[in-house]
Amino acid sequence: MTPELAHARARADGPLTLDAGEPAPPGMTRLDNPDGSGTALPAWPDGATPSLLDEYQVAPVNVERAGETRRVLAAALKCCWSDLSADPWPGSPAPVEDVLSAYRALIGRGDDLMRNWAIGALRRLHDSAWLDVDAGLVRLGPRCACWPPASHAQLRELLRRLPSGEDGSAGLDVLPTQERAEPQVVEGAGVSVPDGVDEDLLTPFDERRRAEIVAAFMAVEHAAEPVEEARFPALRDPAPRRTVAEMLRRRGRVLVQDRERWTSGYEDGTAMLVGASLGEAERAVLVLVLVHSVAIPRADGLLPADSWLSPFPAQADELRRHTRLPVGELDAALRTLRHAGLVAQVKAGEEAGGYIPGPQFHRLTPQARRRLQEELILAAGPHTPLAAAVRANRR
Repeated sequence: MTPELAHARARADGPLTLDAGEPAPPGMTRLDNPDGSGTALPAWPDGATPSLLDEYQVAPVNVERAGETRRVLAAALKCCWSDLSADPWPGSPAPVEDVLSAYRALIGRGDDLMRNWAIGALRRLHDSAWLDVDAGLVRLGPRCACWPPASHAQLRELLRRLPSGEDGSAGLDVLPTQERAEPQVVEGAGVSVPDGVDEDLLTPFDERRRAEIVAAFMAVEHAAEPVEEARFPALRDPAPRRTVAEMLRRRGRVLVQDRERWTSGYEDGTAMLVGASLGEAERAVLVLVLVHSVAIPRADGLLPADSWLSPFPAQADELRRHTRLPVGELDAALRTLRHAGLVAQVKAGEEAGGYIPGPQFHRLTPQARRRLQEELILAAGPHTPLAAAVRANRR
């Protein structure tokens, strides 16, 4: 596997699994497990993190119920980081009930609504590799190992101020639990951080220009929307912009321009190798959303031909009426698509909420846009002359 493909797969599917003795791809951090196997996560240049976006007042990718998700993560960290003199990861496993008790103590309530929040937050944190929830135990996920050492002191102070939830009350039965056990520290785990990520590209620049390049790189990779080049000098100037483009190329990514705004997307060849990470139900529901929110308004002349963003939401009842999926599977598919940024839920005035294409559609390259347009034609009108022309061009 090439380094470019490894980075692209880690971004699309989460941390990579490494065999015993297998080194991490260039530019990636290796987390060592006690059995010798490992996990690889992308490392950022100059120790930057997505929190850098706050300095530029740029919104990061949205997290559903972000406040509750952060609080559940804080409760898990309180329970799993048992030795504050050591690094947070790997910590020690904690029963789900302990994490929920700490969360309940943090928010001061334990009703049914809290139960639903806890279920959703634990699921999101597990799916995004911040936590590992399995067999009634919560462990810190591999992404917790990527907190820079400079932030550990602040995290320790935060944990000292959090209530522990050790008030003798039982946790809520939101996930399978097991009997309470003494915390056990994981032995033999370690973190190997690569030295000088992209150093060869950044060395020719002075400190100020170097910081501008790193900021532009983090912005196009992690901002929710394309960023204005006027706010990032490294995107205005062709020379540093070429450096940003090369940093992206090493990760299987390219710059995507929308007039004077920039974002990043998968390089077309790399995207074909990564493939789709969505299941059949999610792909079917995404097609329905695109047909009702993009294809139909475009056919009515309400959207430009190249736009994949739409102010015309696909109503939830329309989706239910035009799919054979049970309601539960439809809701689960929509939840997965929302978490992936492929659809967004909006309110439509006095009507019920609907769904529109999400911010990930900003990241389509021109070739990906054309390919998606053809696929939508084949899905919406497979027997039309236009679909026949698409199939003929592909032969």
